Amino acid sequence: MKRFGTYLLLFLGLILPKAAYAQINAEQVITIGRNVLSMDDYMLAIQYFNQAIKAKPYLADPYFLRGLAKMSLDDYKGAEIDCTEAIKRNKFKTEAYKLRGFARQHLGLDSLAIEDYNEGLKHDPTDKYFLFYKGVALTSMKKNEEALQTMNDLLRLYPRFEDGYAARASLNLQRKDTVAALDDVEKAIKLNRSLVNPFLIRAEIESTRGNWDAALSDMEEAVKLYPDEPGFYINRAYLRYNTDNYLGAMSDYNYALQLDPNNMAALFNRALLRFEVKDLINAKQDFSSVLALNPQNFHALYNRGLVQLETGEYKEALADFKSIARRYPNFYPVYYAIAEAERNLGNLKAVGANVNHAESLVRKYVANPETNPLDRPTIAAGTPRNANNTPEGEEEDENEVMNRFNQLVTMQEIPQTQLSYNERIKGRVQDRNVIAEPEPLYTISYNPPSKSLGGVTNYFRALDDFNRGRYITRQIYLAPIESGTADIDYDALFKMVDNYTSVIASSGSKVRPADLLARGIGYSMLKNYKSAIEDFDAIIEANKDFTIAYIARGVARYEDARSLEDQRLAMQSIAMAAADFDAATRLDPRLMHAWFNKGYILYTQRDYSQAAECFSKALEIDPEFGAAYYNRGLCALSSGKKAEAFSDLSRAGELGVLPSYNILKRMK
Repeated sequence: MKRFGTYLLLFLGLILPKAAYAQINAEQVITIGRNVLSMDDYMLAIQYFNQAIKAKPYLADPYFLRGLAKMSLDDYKGAEIDCTEAIKRNKFKTEAYKLRGFARQHLGLDSLAIEDYNEGLKHDPTDKYFLFYKGVALTSMKKNEEALQTMNDLLRLYPRFEDGYAARASLNLQRKDTVAALDDVEKAIKLNRSLVNPFLIRAEIESTRGNWDAALSDMEEAVKLYPDEPGFYINRAYLRYNTDNYLGAMSDYNYALQLDPNNMAALFNRALLRFEVKDLINAKQDFSSVLALNPQNFHALYNRGLVQLETGEYKEALADFKSIARRYPNFYPVYYAIAEAERNLGNLKAVGANVNHAESLVRKYVANPETNPLDRPTIAAGTPRNANNTPEGEEEDENEVMNRFNQLVTMQEIPQTQLSYNERIKGRVQDRNVIAEPEPLYTISYNPPSKSLGGVTNYFRALDDFNRGRYITRQIYLAPIESGTADIDYDALFKMVDNYTSVIASSGSKVRPADLLARGIGYSMLKNYKSAIEDFDAIIEANKDFTIAYIARGVARYEDARSLEDQRLAMQSIAMAAADFDAATRLDPRLMHAWFNKGYILYTQRDYSQAAECFSKALEIDPEFGAAYYNRGLCALSSGKKAEAFSDLSRAGELGVLPSYNILKRMK
């Protein structure tokens, strides 16, 4: 993968107010922004690039990098605009063409995207991702022969590019060449079993052939790879249903709705399944939930009417059927349903009138289909499976039309070739394709911990003493590093850091440790870790017993290490971070969060035995510390100790660590 060069996180000694943007060292700000971007904090990265743009609006890099951050936030229009600005300033910046083309693909502007890729290919005709994205865009436009030529060129140059085989498999499926599609799927899986698209494509092919067990096996692999994707559970449920595993199908719909409570496809399908097994009350409730989300879903309305016929709610059923008849006056089956409701209500005259009307519609259609077409309502909950595989453009018979009203839907809108932008800045290789993430480090922050973290106490004696002493104007907290980041007011934080910089500069040799701590916390929250570490160093040099500073510096050192290209320097920083947490536990042996943080670091270094010991130390202090159970469970799982992992993860789930249940489900 193409990578940017090595970027050192330089010290930003002063955050200047808006009136002094011209004096900002734009290169330093861009460098910090790059590092923040590599840590996936896109909102904060945008703030840094904004500063660079205001200081030097003629530079292309901050526009391009801000576009990359916006793209990561799914702001594809904003990314396109920023890339255009970058290209205006440097027409030879090929990365900007690539990113703009990618953004345009997501905006549905495939022809414009291809123009960008062609421009990039003028500069580098063998660029892997220009060829790859161009092939996908051509596939989307159904320019199959051009797409195939592009994909063939790509794979001739890069014969071990698994994404290319997956994309060509999708193209071959579109070309109805299932033999070639399956061959590409096999190649992709052989190269990389962690790629989900080949399993989805093969599952689709096998399901259309009626090979339900084979399709189910592939869908199982997709679920393992993306356990939080509701659509995959919906598709697996469909396959389980076709293998007569009704309980398994119901379980999948239930879990999909845990992940996405308003998923209409899952609600609709669960309702149909409940209707089939005569769980009528709950079936009606699910159909009603679908209609609450989308009142225009006439399939749900029709089926709710059928349920109400069976439960004896004839007036309610009649109201539903008449609503459909008003919207689709030429949908003849609804008149038979109306007749049935009227018969149960004793309105025999209405029964005959509705039956006669239905038969009249059919006779007129048979006599002249073009002038007397029948209404065919579409499914709104998802995409129906066509049991008879009617080719595109061919007419369905009336039995097929009716079947769609009581047929499970699947989530075919999940793309089989899921594009992801591959030109990442640095990135964390160790975080890719990871089975489970540990609960994060605890840091010193201006943001209080989330209330969703269960009953764990965040008491820290030294921190409590500091807050009660009112040494600074703001309260500080011990909180997971990711807690409350979405609510940070970065403008206010920049101003606060600037204010403390002024105070510290005017203090001369009498700088208060509290002011350094306040600024250091601000720098950390702005991910300017080098500057934060300098402030914490100064505090500890003046006071070796300042426990808060050790915790704050340990976290800053670890986070800074993640942005370093030099692995030797990174390992040194990580070791120093662990030493800071050791110092904190020497000063306060009951500080469970310091034990937890050291355990986290050891876990990331794959020292699972020592990490588990640290988490156990934390649990000796507080047996209700759910995150420590969870992380210790991951240590056991990574060490092959399944029974211990199951016990810890189960306890973590009880204490409110929700990811535990997903892992337990997969373990079973």
